[in-house]
Amino acid sequence: MAACDTRLQQVRDAIAAAHKECSPTEKRQYYDQWSGQYEEDVSVLEYKAPHLAAIALASVCKLNQKSKLVLDVACGTGLVAEELLRFGFKLFDGLDGSAGMLEVAKHKGLYQELKECMLGQGPLPSDSDKYDAVIIVGALSDGNVPVAVVPELLRVTKPGGLLCLTTRSNFSNLQYKCDLEKAMSDLQNKGLWEQISVEEVEQWERATSETEVTKDSDYIPGIIYLYRKTASSSTVH
Repeated sequence: MAACDTRLQQVRDAIAAAHKECSPTEKRQYYDQWSGQYEEDVSVLEYKAPHLAAIALASVCKLNQKSKLVLDVACGTGLVAEELLRFGFKLFDGLDGSAGMLEVAKHKGLYQELKECMLGQGPLPSDSDKYDAVIIVGALSDGNVPVAVVPELLRVTKPGGLLCLTTRSNFSNLQYKCDLEKAMSDLQNKGLWEQISVEEVEQWERATSETEVTKDSDYIPGIIYLYRKTASSSTVH
């Protein structure tokens, strides 16, 4: 096996371990241990989600980006904030369940505030109607952050504020994607937010499992959702 193939398999094994069913404590410990190697590993996968999500958010937030307060949910090592910085955004708060990941993000000096929080386990540690934009990239997937976090993302967004959410569209994540879209549709039917766009991306990242490699491609698809919280929606019930 070529060295590049061996390295790719090592990363696939790391991703599989990150998504396996385990206790919250075990999950935190795994991400803490992975934090120092995380950015190198996702670069092997040609992971484009932070860049693509930043483009999507910037496309609908073209004015006064430097004054917009953005909550980076599941911020990890800060890849999303780095990308948003390129588009003129300056003000970031971050949440993540891993102290190790947060420590890496802290040293980048991009965030005003960083808080440790196991997503989907209860309310986010943020005030309602606080953020001009909320973004969550790479965390909404099977074996990772539960769909139950979505109403909380909406709660902490200002009325009229923007939300950018991503997930994978590969075969192993289809049930999660279905559940996520149902939750988002329910919130829209309640008049709490409105969908701005849905963008399908064919080459989201290299397949994280050999079972999803086809003769035509070793990439898997992903999807970016953009929403705007309705001006009349001040809290989520």
